Amino acid sequence: MLLTAFLFGLLGSFHCVGMCGPIAFMLPVDRQNRVKGMWQTFLYHFGRLFSYMLIGILFGLVGSSFQLFGLQQALSIAMGVLMLLVVFLPTRVFNKYNFSKPIYRWVGKVKSALGKELKKKRSDTFLSIGVLNGLLPCGLVYMAVFGAIATANPLEGGVYMMFFGLGTVPLMSFAVYLGNFLKGKARQRLQRIVPVFVAIVAILFILRGLGLGIPYISPEAVELHSASANKFCF
Repeated sequence: MLLTAFLFGLLGSFHCVGMCGPIAFMLPVDRQNRVKGMWQTFLYHFGRLFSYMLIGILFGLVGSSFQLFGLQQALSIAMGVLMLLVVFLPTRVFNKYNFSKPIYRWVGKVKSALGKELKKKRSDTFLSIGVLNGLLPCGLVYMAVFGAIATANPLEGGVYMMFFGLGTVPLMSFAVYLGNFLKGKARQRLQRIVPVFVAIVAILFILRGLGLGIPYISPEAVELHSASANKFCF
């Protein structure tokens, strides 16, 4: 599942560029000194990945509570079904039931802190911006969180989210230096791929939960309950 997490992040980063690209483009990166600029960009990405890992650990812990009651398979199926619902239900349905509303005040504080950090040029600024950027609500991150919950393990949840974050690094790095490099129809076409891949990942989670005895894809129930971090499937 780690490979799917990476590909999810890689393909989904076309969405990330649209949502978080402006933040990346506004980074006070030293464009005269290439080595220093690369170090600053690394710190930014490290901060984002750190936030994603913390989120993965938290929600992996939530998922582990289901495992204690022998519900890991049901959890995997439920997360897959939720992903499919997000893909196929009309956008207006989610706009009507916006689950981000209760945290708008907190999001406002994060954005305010981001604005202050973007005005600075110290080394730790890039790390702070990355951490704050990773905490901003994002539909794509929500999808990855479903995957972290389905791992039913804090460590695996953190690693899953880390690989998701690694997948977003290439295009977000382009955004740092090239700004809004994807425009119009090109971006629209690429963004159409994202729901397709989300659906594929959802089906994989459902198959995993069904325990059909398919190696690496749908292991039997006994294997699912005895799986440990070092057996986390690619």
